[in-house]
Amino acid sequence: MPLPVEPGQPRRVEYEDERHGTCWVRLAFEPQTGVRDVQVRAQRPAVDYAHFLRDLVQRHYPRGERVRLVQDPLTTPTPGSCYHVWPPAKAFPFAQRFELHDTPKQGRWLNLAEIEFAALATQCLDRRIPDQGQLEKEVLAWARARTQARKTVQWTFTQTRAREKLKSKYSMIKN
Repeated sequence: MPLPVEPGQPRRVEYEDERHGTCWVRLAFEPQTGVRDVQVRAQRPAVDYAHFLRDLVQRHYPRGERVRLVQDPLTTPTPGSCYHVWPPAKAFPFAQRFELHDTPKQGRWLNLAEIEFAALATQCLDRRIPDQGQLEKEVLAWARARTQARKTVQWTFTQTRAREKLKSKYSMIKN
C-alpha cells in the first residue's frame, strides 16, 4: 500500500505504474558518414529483421556487393532470418551479402551504435511517449535531422587508453 500523502504535498505517481507496453527500435548507423536508418516495431521477430535488412540495402547499398554489420550477438537476429521470409534460392544470396561482426561480450560499451542509442535516448526519448505511432514519428524525425546534419561519432578511445583502463583485466600485457 502506498503511504498517505502528507497535508500540503502533491500526490506522486510513478510512471512504471502506468506502463502501456514497449516497442522495439532498430537502428543502423554509419559512424563515419552520419547516415542512420531506424524502424519502430511492436515486437522484434526475425521476419521483421529480414525486412529491415532488405530495406537498408535497397535504400543505402543497392549496388554494394558486401555490407558490413556490427551487431550485438545476444539480442539481434542474423541474416539467416531471411529464410523465414524468402525461399532458399533468394534468401541465400541475399544473406551472403552481409559480413557479420559481433560486438565483444565484455566490450559492448565500446559499440558506436550504443553511443548513438544514448543520443536517441537523451535527445528524443527523454519523456513518456503515449503510443507507437507517436514514437515512430518522433524517432524518424530525430534520425532524419541527425542524418541531414551528418552527425557522426568521433571515436577517441585509443589502444593506449584501452590498455590503461583495462590493465587490471589484462595483467599479461606489458607496456
